Amino acid sequence: MKNSATVDPDLPDDALVRRVLAGEEDVYGILVQRYQTRIVAHVSRMIGNREEGLDLTQEIFLKVFQALDRYNPDFKFSTWLFRIAGNAAIDYLRKKRPKMVPLEVQAPDGSDRMSSTEYKSSEPDPYARLRNTERGRAILEAIAELPPDFRELITMRHFSGLSYEEIAEIKEMPLGTVKNKLFRARAVLKDRLSGELT
Repeated sequence: MKNSATVDPDLPDDALVRRVLAGEEDVYGILVQRYQTRIVAHVSRMIGNREEGLDLTQEIFLKVFQALDRYNPDFKFSTWLFRIAGNAAIDYLRKKRPKMVPLEVQAPDGSDRMSSTEYKSSEPDPYARLRNTERGRAILEAIAELPPDFRELITMRHFSGLSYEEIAEIKEMPLGTVKNKLFRARAVLKDRLSGELT
């Protein structure tokens, strides 16, 4: 293995990949450092657990390293990386098949229905901050209940900040399909959260 102590950390991704493939394997650490935070956030949101997201991210970067010779430099490295990460998160969800928690449960008095994420107090809630926390929790739980493909698109767009074009490239879908699926995913979320955000 060659010594890469003199590698410029600002080199473009494809140049770093070429150096790794030429035997400077420790250069891969620069790529990991460059994308680790975004990948951890992305997969953690998709699978709904940060600790397991950290473990899965390590597996993803190992998988990417082992497949680096199959990377096509005609495409952005980040696109390829997010595609592998998204597929790994979906595979993880399929294998784990987490217990599905209903978004609504019967109210204790049997009168009307309330969301399972609502924590009703016997006194009116005077704290807007607490209400915002509950709303945030409700949104995250509703996202976690989406089918994996919808969840991935919502995560990529609204949490990872990827553009429609980047998502289309990562998912290898036409741009119109991405926009249509995101529209449908948002509609499902809006329906599930209709009682939560009023």
